[in-house]
Amino acid sequence: MSAAARSKTSQSGTRVLRVLDALKGHSLTGVSNGELAKALGESPATVNRVLNTLIEAGFAIRLDNGRFAHSVKLLQIAQAHANEMARSQSRINELSQRVAAGAH
Repeated sequence: MSAAARSKTSQSGTRVLRVLDALKGHSLTGVSNGELAKALGESPATVNRVLNTLIEAGFAIRLDNGRFAHSVKLLQIAQAHANEMARSQSRINELSQRVAAGAH
Protein backbone atom coordinates (compact mmCIF):
# COMPACT_ATOMS: atom_id res chain seq x y z
CA MET A 1 0.00 0.00 0.00
CA SER A 2 1.34 3.41 -0.89
CA ALA A 3 2.01 6.10 1.70
CA ALA A 4 -0.83 8.19 0.25
CA ALA A 5 -3.27 5.29 0.55
CA ARG A 6 -2.12 4.59 4.13
CA SER A 7 -2.73 8.20 5.11
CA LYS A 8 -6.38 7.86 4.05
CA THR A 9 -7.09 4.68 6.04
CA SER A 10 -7.49 3.79 9.70
CA GLN A 11 -4.77 1.49 10.98
CA SER A 12 -7.02 0.29 13.81
CA GLY A 13 -9.88 -0.26 11.37
CA THR A 14 -7.58 -2.29 9.16
CA ARG A 15 -6.57 -4.43 12.15
CA VAL A 16 -10.22 -5.06 13.00
CA LEU A 17 -10.95 -6.15 9.44
CA ARG A 18 -7.86 -8.38 9.30
CA VAL A 19 -8.93 -10.17 12.50
CA LEU A 20 -12.48 -10.50 11.21
CA ASP A 21 -11.09 -12.06 8.03
CA ALA A 22 -8.78 -14.37 9.99
CA LEU A 23 -11.78 -15.77 11.89
CA LYS A 24 -13.13 -17.07 8.58
CA GLY A 25 -13.46 -20.84 8.50
CA HIS A 26 -13.52 -21.22 12.27
CA SER A 27 -17.21 -20.73 13.05
CA LEU A 28 -17.60 -24.03 14.91
CA THR A 29 -14.25 -24.58 16.61
CA GLY A 30 -12.99 -21.01 16.87
CA VAL A 31 -9.41 -19.80 16.82
CA SER A 32 -7.26 -18.73 19.76
CA ASN A 33 -5.88 -15.28 20.40
CA GLY A 34 -2.36 -16.65 20.04
CA GLU A 35 -3.14 -18.29 16.70
CA LEU A 36 -4.62 -15.05 15.41
CA ALA A 37 -1.65 -13.01 16.65
CA LYS A 38 0.82 -15.36 14.96
CA ALA A 39 -1.13 -15.50 11.69
CA LEU A 40 -1.47 -11.72 11.53
CA GLY A 41 1.95 -10.73 12.85
CA GLU A 42 0.36 -8.77 15.68
CA SER A 43 0.88 -8.91 19.43
CA PRO A 44 -1.61 -10.95 21.48
CA ALA A 45 -2.49 -7.74 23.37
CA THR A 46 -3.38 -5.98 20.11
CA VAL A 47 -5.44 -8.94 18.92
CA ASN A 48 -7.18 -9.04 22.30
CA ARG A 49 -8.21 -5.37 21.95
CA VAL A 50 -9.49 -6.02 18.45
CA LEU A 51 -11.42 -9.10 19.57
CA ASN A 52 -12.97 -7.11 22.43
CA THR A 53 -14.04 -4.46 19.89
CA LEU A 54 -15.59 -7.10 17.63
CA ILE A 55 -17.36 -8.76 20.55
CA GLU A 56 -18.69 -5.41 21.81
CA ALA A 57 -20.00 -4.62 18.31
CA GLY A 58 -21.62 -8.05 18.07
CA PHE A 59 -19.47 -9.40 15.21
CA ALA A 60 -17.46 -11.99 17.15
CA ILE A 61 -18.02 -14.26 20.12
CA ARG A 62 -15.93 -16.16 22.62
CA LEU A 63 -16.86 -19.83 22.45
CA ASP A 64 -17.17 -22.10 25.49
CA ASN A 65 -13.71 -23.48 24.67
CA GLY A 66 -12.22 -19.97 25.05
CA ARG A 67 -11.58 -19.57 21.34
CA PHE A 68 -13.08 -16.90 19.08
CA ALA A 69 -15.43 -17.10 16.11
CA HIS A 70 -17.76 -15.00 14.02
CA SER A 71 -21.02 -14.21 15.78
CA VAL A 72 -24.50 -15.18 14.65
CA LYS A 73 -25.01 -11.51 13.72
CA LEU A 74 -22.14 -11.64 11.25
CA LEU A 75 -23.28 -14.99 9.87
CA GLN A 76 -26.75 -13.48 9.37
CA ILE A 77 -25.19 -10.68 7.31
CA ALA A 78 -23.41 -13.28 5.18
CA GLN A 79 -26.63 -15.27 4.77
CA ALA A 80 -28.58 -12.15 3.79
CA HIS A 81 -25.97 -11.45 1.11
CA ALA A 82 -26.16 -15.04 -0.16
CA ASN A 83 -29.96 -14.82 -0.28
CA GLU A 84 -29.81 -11.53 -2.19
CA MET A 85 -27.38 -13.02 -4.71
CA ALA A 86 -29.63 -16.09 -5.16
CA ARG A 87 -32.66 -13.85 -5.78
CA SER A 88 -30.65 -11.80 -8.25
CA GLN A 89 -29.47 -14.92 -10.06
CA SER A 90 -33.05 -16.16 -10.28
CA ARG A 91 -34.08 -12.86 -11.90
CA ILE A 92 -31.14 -13.01 -14.33
CA ASN A 93 -32.05 -16.58 -15.26
CA GLU A 94 -35.68 -15.58 -15.83
CA LEU A 95 -34.68 -12.70 -18.10
CA SER A 96 -32.24 -14.91 -20.01
CA GLN A 97 -34.98 -17.48 -20.61
CA ARG A 98 -37.36 -14.78 -21.84
CA VAL A 99 -34.73 -13.40 -24.20
CA ALA A 100 -33.91 -16.88 -25.51
CA ALA A 101 -37.63 -17.60 -26.05
CA GLY A 102 -38.11 -14.28 -27.83
CA ALA A 103 -40.70 -13.08 -25.29
CA HIS A 104 -41.34 -9.39 -24.70
